[in-house]
Amino acid sequence: MTAYIIRRLLLIIPTLLGIMTLNFFVIQIAPGGPVEQMIAKLQGTEVSSTERISGGGEDIKRSSGSKSGGESKYRGAQGLEPELVEEIERMYGFDKPIHVRFFQMLRNYVFFDFGESFFRDRKVTDLILEKMPVSISLGVWSTLAVYLVSIPLGIRKAVRHGSRFDVWSSTIVIFGNAIPTFLFAILLIILFAGGNYFSWFPLRGLFSDQFETLSWGEKILDYFWHLTLPIISILIGAFATLTMLTKNSFLDEINKQYVMTARAKGLTERGVLYRHVFRNAMLIIIAGFPAAFISMFFTGSLLIEIIFSLDGLGLLGFESALQRDYPLMFGTLYIFTLLGLVVGLISDLTYTIVDPRIDFESREH
Repeated sequence: MTAYIIRRLLLIIPTLLGIMTLNFFVIQIAPGGPVEQMIAKLQGTEVSSTERISGGGEDIKRSSGSKSGGESKYRGAQGLEPELVEEIERMYGFDKPIHVRFFQMLRNYVFFDFGESFFRDRKVTDLILEKMPVSISLGVWSTLAVYLVSIPLGIRKAVRHGSRFDVWSSTIVIFGNAIPTFLFAILLIILFAGGNYFSWFPLRGLFSDQFETLSWGEKILDYFWHLTLPIISILIGAFATLTMLTKNSFLDEINKQYVMTARAKGLTERGVLYRHVFRNAMLIIIAGFPAAFISMFFTGSLLIEIIFSLDGLGLLGFESALQRDYPLMFGTLYIFTLLGLVVGLISDLTYTIVDPRIDFESREH
């Protein structure tokens, strides 16, 4: 197993390199980059004799009295001095050839040096660390809630397949799957967060204003008080798929020959279910855990972060894409991809814990 783990860790390097390379060159040729955005700001700003534009620690001067009518490779740059455009390029690092910028990025990313944000004037690592607690809170607790609800419910539906419980619980599952997460979140706000009915839960943020003055017990209660509605919103939209996956997986195993043999030997239904069926049926659930966790952790909570005013990584990544904030975009992409690849390896290791008969190393020969 050690050799398999080493091979998987080494495979992370070319996979990560391929993803970063593809995204880097696709983004570079996309219109609306940081240079174009700065030019648009300049063209839309009225200036007097001299205007100073600060960004990335540099000052750019533009004289309104002299404009050049020369051609420019940037859309909207007509009328600006070529020296000004060159200064903007230098400020954002676009004065260097694309291959130089690419290899410089790779060299820095090896040491987790993501540079500074173009439009926030702060280190990318500081911004990510600042927003990470919100995303961790939503991702971890939402994933835990989904699995704690979906797996027991799916098992019970499989055991009582065709019963009244199975029918009415399927109605709830279909109802939860049909309602968009953001719509249910708005409904919860209207009902329970000071909308038109009750004001039982806070509307925004992860903590109360007086959080620092609270005792440890009160801080924990305040923390989960703020997370209750966001987690419920995510749970409603995510539990349906996992519930039906669990049910179908268990039904498939229950109908196999080895289960009938175990029953013939006199084992109880509970013993058959948890000693034989559970281990095999859970394999497909475990296989989907990395994707579910990454989705919950980063992308799945974007609308929830916006609706409940939670300033996390999802919102940060979305805003950086809109602003073409390349250091922030590639920094978050690098971390998200690396984490996803590592979690995929952890998922394989979990396979062997659930079913020791699985040997990935022998399958590669």
